[in-house]
Amino acid sequence: MNFGFSEEQELLRAEVRKFLDQNCPLDEVRKITERPEGLDRHLWGRMAELGWIGLTLPEEYGGVGLGWVDLVVVLEETGRSLFPSPLISTVLAATAIERGGGEALKARTLPRLADGSAVGALALVEAEDTLAPEGIALRGTREGAATRLEGEKLLVPDAPIADLFAVVFRSGDAPDAISVAVVERDAPGLTVEALPGMDETKRTGRLRFDGVVVEVDALLDPPGGAWPLVSHLIDCGATAVTAELVGAAEGLHALTVDYAKQRIQFDKPIGQFQGVKHPLAAAFVDIESFKSLCYYAAWQLDEAPETAALAVSRAKAYASEAAPRFGVDAIQLHGGIGYTWEYDAHLYLKRAKWARPAFGDTDFHLERIASLGGL
Repeated sequence: MNFGFSEEQELLRAEVRKFLDQNCPLDEVRKITERPEGLDRHLWGRMAELGWIGLTLPEEYGGVGLGWVDLVVVLEETGRSLFPSPLISTVLAATAIERGGGEALKARTLPRLADGSAVGALALVEAEDTLAPEGIALRGTREGAATRLEGEKLLVPDAPIADLFAVVFRSGDAPDAISVAVVERDAPGLTVEALPGMDETKRTGRLRFDGVVVEVDALLDPPGGAWPLVSHLIDCGATAVTAELVGAAEGLHALTVDYAKQRIQFDKPIGQFQGVKHPLAAAFVDIESFKSLCYYAAWQLDEAPETAALAVSRAKAYASEAAPRFGVDAIQLHGGIGYTWEYDAHLYLKRAKWARPAFGDTDFHLERIASLGGL
């Protein structure tokens, strides 16, 4: 059996890497993060033209009709370049609509997401910061055929630039009475507020719902029983974040190895000293390990999504611990220059710090692994 990537997937990887190397090196990343939006709309539009935003969407809605393994190829390269974009957020919103939306909702929203004219986001986390039904407090109250939303969502990825949101809310008193609605940014009663963050390549925000009315055709199936859909979106989000961590960790590793070969101390490159080469070797093993786990998680999402949770949690748990640890080690291996604003190592560390809690940190996923294993 061939466990490698296909020729088409390797060509896709080469195309994405060439595009990002030419159009968004780290100097350009810094410039983009200084913009109020934190996004280059021109590059976002070109990504849409190349089909990367709608990679996993059906062709009938303007997508390419490929799978999560193909998307991981793209996300590795966007992570390696630290490319500031709402790609993960938009893919998750599109996935939610594609899996749970009615035909009218799909026709109204998915082509906009696929062609880049709209940015999507998943609004999940609240003050409890719990990725479980009991962590959802945003309330939806029935008013005739419509639903009125009251409450707020925190740390919504790419909220400041999103045009529509897949919003997870509580629709009843039962513990698992969870629904998902698609809410447009200009909906009356919705307020979007940008929040400060450590990693300026990943913007977040707060959503306030003050009597936002959602019509029945904007609810995803099944209303009141949508937690399995939300759980799948968590799996997708965790896999996507891990894929970007793979690329970011490899990028930082290459940067640090190159420095260790060039920096001379005691008439030798510092890469010859055990205190330098051993941490780099250990980091290489870690990166290759959670890379393999990420690939398997993506394959599971394509082939057996109903049983993918265990594979996803293994990958995200490992990456959430190993990538930030290597980020700190890489700064230290660079010595004083690693702490300077002008040097790029800290950008990778910030990405790792942002990714660590996204869609569950190490503790969350280790507990999930134990639970899925019957412990």
